[in-house]
Amino acid sequence: MPSLAEQQRAFAAALLDPSLPVPAGLVDPEGRACPRRFAVYRNNVATALIEALETSFPAVRRLVGEAFFREAALRFAVAEPPGSPVLLEYGAGFPAFLELFGPAASLPYLPDVARIERAWVEAHHAEDATPLDPAALASVSPDRVGEIRFAMHPSLRTVRSRYPALTIWRMNVADGIPGPVALDAEGEDALVLRPEAEVCVRFIPPGGSNLLDALARGVPLGAATEAAMQDRADFDLASHLSGLLESGAFIGFSL
Repeated sequence: MPSLAEQQRAFAAALLDPSLPVPAGLVDPEGRACPRRFAVYRNNVATALIEALETSFPAVRRLVGEAFFREAALRFAVAEPPGSPVLLEYGAGFPAFLELFGPAASLPYLPDVARIERAWVEAHHAEDATPLDPAALASVSPDRVGEIRFAMHPSLRTVRSRYPALTIWRMNVADGIPGPVALDAEGEDALVLRPEAEVCVRFIPPGGSNLLDALARGVPLGAATEAAMQDRADFDLASHLSGLLESGAFIGFSL
């Protein structure tokens, strides 16, 4: 006789995969097999997971249409069932799933649009923190600016794309208006951040992602600037730093 753990695994697998038979031993109060009742339960679970993904990825859903999205969401649920009872946490692997989802191959930018949407969800639910007041940096002497190490805002996320994914996302979220986009145009990196009540999504100029990645690892500003210049020789630190401070990307600093 299968162990309790084995029965639970079989039950969970059958819930998400309609091709699997109803788990053995499921009976109604009269002791009769109840495939129809299980089918209702299976449908409710699948619907809940699909709707959770629809809520988290509205632009992706708009790009591919309802039928396509629901089929992709169902296949994702079978491949990656929830690991937590909190549905807000569900969907972290959906962008990577879309990269390998054959029917989406004609939309190579789709996974990066999904990454922006996932970053938005994570930023929305991230811990609150007070952004750094730029005036606080006035106490740093000019010869020590390169030694500054910034503490990043807990909601900060970056998404890199070799496609104009940010433009496509903006066209397909909320009241955005879809329009033609040149997929061979320069890629776009996005900064996703919630300094206060609202999530903000901003374009990161070339070199900025390298700077942010280095700063997030605790690299001093001077060395982080060198990393940015590897991506963009004419990298303008003053302009980038001003934009990051204005957006609330940092919550503190040290030397």
